[in-house]
Amino acid sequence: MTALARWIAGHRSAAREAVRRLAYAPLNASLAILAMAVSLALPAIGQMLLGNALGLAEQVAPTLEISLFLSPDAGRPAAEQVRRRLGAHPGIKGIRFLPREETLARMKGAAGLGEVIDALPRNPFPDAFTVRPADTAPAAMDALAAELRRLPQVEHVQLDSAWTRRLDALLRLGRLGILLLAGLLGLGVVAIAFSTARLQVSTRTAEIELSRLLGATDAFVRRPFLWAGALQGLLAGLAALAVVAAVTFWLRGPLAEAASLYGLEWQLRGPAAGDAATVLTAAAALGWLGTALSLRRFLANT
Repeated sequence: MTALARWIAGHRSAAREAVRRLAYAPLNASLAILAMAVSLALPAIGQMLLGNALGLAEQVAPTLEISLFLSPDAGRPAAEQVRRRLGAHPGIKGIRFLPREETLARMKGAAGLGEVIDALPRNPFPDAFTVRPADTAPAAMDALAAELRRLPQVEHVQLDSAWTRRLDALLRLGRLGILLLAGLLGLGVVAIAFSTARLQVSTRTAEIELSRLLGATDAFVRRPFLWAGALQGLLAGLAALAVVAAVTFWLRGPLAEAASLYGLEWQLRGPAAGDAATVLTAAAALGWLGTALSLRRFLANT
């Protein structure tokens, strides 16, 4: 048998032993898993709600555009040249041309402006373009606006990114809050795994001492406990995702009804596959970490 095969066989045996130990004390294991699941579910629910809030904000947000105003003496050939350059730009996904004649007619139709405009010697309005950027992040829109200002015959570029800046600030604040919450509750999961492993070790002190007398290494002693901790964490992660699914189910109807009152077709979505995988991975890792810390302290003192 090769070294790899022996390593796999050892971990397979340790995993079976871990399952047996959890099944031996189902009440204690269930309570520990439940406590860990609650700690994991809270940040998972927060992340799910934040993702849905972002989708709702994008639905109700105004269309983000950049307005370009050409110089008043720019002719139609200059406007056509600007149109071609805008159409070839990779950071622009939509262009609308506003000829000065259309702007003049619209302003004449405004109350109280018709006589004033008729008194002017010529059309004072320039040709203009409205541009829809491909990337609506504040930094990307600022960079695109700065680039458009350098186009020939472009006299003024107007960018209204206040909405995106406010939304970006709120999202960064929300993500920071969720990270802090996840960090604090993650410490709680580690503490629960630490205490659970300590209880398991205390009930098997004689077994551990006998194994060490027979030549068992510390790695051999730790292996079933580590598997039990990781398995507990994984089960807690699954329970946390079940809690998130239940919360999503209970809130979906009332939130959809509230959104419909504002003319929005929106439904609460559960966590994405990537977020669910992150919860399970983090749960197993935290369970393993808490158990490893507990075993390290015990083996160092024996």
